[in-house]
Amino acid sequence: MRSLGRSFAFLWSSTALSNLADGMLKVGAPLLAVTLTRSPTEVSLAGAAATLPWLLFALLAGAIADRADRRRIMVLANIVRAALLAGAAALAALGLLNLWLLLAALLLACVAEVFADTSAQSVLPMTVSPDHLTTANGRVVGAQTIGNEFVGAPLAGLLVMLVPAAVFGGPALLYGAAGLLLLGMRGGFRPAPAPAPASATATATATATATTTTARGRSMRADIAESLRYLWSHRFLRTLAITAGTLNLATSAYFAVFVLWVVGEESRMGLEPSAYGLMMTAMAAGAVAGSLVAERIIRLAGDGRTLIGAWLANFLLYLVPVLAPVGWLLYPTAVLWGVTSSVANVLVVSTRQRLIPSELLGRVNSAYRLIGMGGMPVGAALGGVVAESAGLPAVFLGATGLCLVAIAFLWRVVRHQISIPLTSDPLLTDTSGSR
Repeated sequence: MRSLGRSFAFLWSSTALSNLADGMLKVGAPLLAVTLTRSPTEVSLAGAAATLPWLLFALLAGAIADRADRRRIMVLANIVRAALLAGAAALAALGLLNLWLLLAALLLACVAEVFADTSAQSVLPMTVSPDHLTTANGRVVGAQTIGNEFVGAPLAGLLVMLVPAAVFGGPALLYGAAGLLLLGMRGGFRPAPAPAPASATATATATATATTTTARGRSMRADIAESLRYLWSHRFLRTLAITAGTLNLATSAYFAVFVLWVVGEESRMGLEPSAYGLMMTAMAAGAVAGSLVAERIIRLAGDGRTLIGAWLANFLLYLVPVLAPVGWLLYPTAVLWGVTSSVANVLVVSTRQRLIPSELLGRVNSAYRLIGMGGMPVGAALGGVVAESAGLPAVFLGATGLCLVAIAFLWRVVRHQISIPLTSDPLLTDTSGSR
């Protein structure tokens, strides 16, 4: 950690705390919802509320991240989340929390998350050198998964049974502390405009890069439009965003109702809420392991082979709890889910940070995540509707099939550069939109 610098150490520490809070909310909110209703449609609304802000605010968050100090945005977003969840915890302690108030608190907290996470991904390349991006992202992904699943998930499962109000109160304290830690970062974190090309005869690549300059006097709409044009004209980023969007839509449908398959006497597996938290812990253990070995795997197997292989293995494993709904088998399956998803995430985030110019990083990242994550609330709601009408297995099998189709779509792009870096092939970095 020391070799990556002081600012990264504070950023990493803040990330660890905020993701611990995320993990408590991610598991605690659906488990609280299950105590209020057994309707698949209503339970799935928790997943929709947690992801809808990405569809509504991702582009705005990216445009602001490319205009303002990214660290300050993160500090403010964490303070807002802390205040919102402290209010929700008070309602829960007084016995006034119902499903709709739970969903409202979750929705508003996740609006702040959009701004915090967009700025966090954009500020990371400003704290470490390009050569250290993969290492830094591996450590960030490790911190995210430890917080989200390793500690946050089982803690939420325990708190739901013992002190339901702490499901909101604990994250409120953690978000507040995460915001304060960011104040320890040193330096300026407002993106600088790109330099103009040296002459009128600059290369096509330099010209494309120069057009990404963020003019201070331009409207927010113009900045957003520029990011959308850049993303859509970049063949690889466009394909990756569409693939990620399809995968996230299917995954959201799967996990929005998965708790009903696992938890409760009426479920197929009949596990306790604490066991569901332990499953998330097992997934986190795999994710931490994956983040530690991701760079080595990528070097040995190549970017394309690593990405396709990790995603393919991850989504085929979705079939295991459906075909073999045995409690003990769920845990090694969750470990493998964590390993494969973590390796893919490290590769995807590092590749985006290398390909996208710094002055466009916030906006293009947000445009990418709008496509990549915008379908998640739709998937969560769709999972509830399909489960209500056709049963839970129909959701799980349909989601897995859709994931395999999306991976086949991505394979068409990376199959010719399966063993070389995704950022080194001119076919992948071409921005002409002709391919």
